[in-house]
Amino acid sequence: MSFFCLLWVPLFYLLRRSFTGTSGSGSVWALLLGSITAIIQFFLGYFVNPGGFGFSRWLFGFIDIVSLTVLVPLLIYLLLMLFSGFSGDMDFANFAMLWLIPVAAMRALSWSSANEPILLVAVPLLWTALAIGIPFFINWMLSNFRWYTAIISIICILVLPIAASTAYWAFFSQQTALGFLLFFVTQIPLVFSLTLDILHS
Repeated sequence: MSFFCLLWVPLFYLLRRSFTGTSGSGSVWALLLGSITAIIQFFLGYFVNPGGFGFSRWLFGFIDIVSLTVLVPLLIYLLLMLFSGFSGDMDFANFAMLWLIPVAAMRALSWSSANEPILLVAVPLLWTALAIGIPFFINWMLSNFRWYTAIISIICILVLPIAASTAYWAFFSQQTALGFLLFFVTQIPLVFSLTLDILHS
């Protein structure tokens, strides 16, 4: 399972890149900043004390485990694109996936002793779902800008990280049915995005 956590993100990145044909701009920045983030997280540890199975556990999942891990590179790419003028196609997804490669490697190292499927298997899959799903709605909103597409996209962008963190919380709390339901919901935009990439290639 540690190998899955280590290899899933880079392998999925290479798979997606084989369809899109480009890594997008900011690749060096993504790897560099992702490596710095991974090292900082390794030495500082977690920011939230998870406690038991309540809200603190969900907040722990959101901030330290699942959602914020992906939201940070997406926000950083937006800032770099606005202030540094990245050239080429806007590709939040590739930037986030490259950022996550060193983060996943460090997490695989730190989580290997626990040997928990939730952390080593479910969490990398949730990372991928957010890293591809949120940019999918961003690109859909920008390419088909209407008031209703903007509302739907913003709602989905807000709901996806909440659903992913709740899926982690549900799995940890042994609410397996809810966990799998939310897990599969978070994967739907990824499937749509990957299907479109295959068709366009």
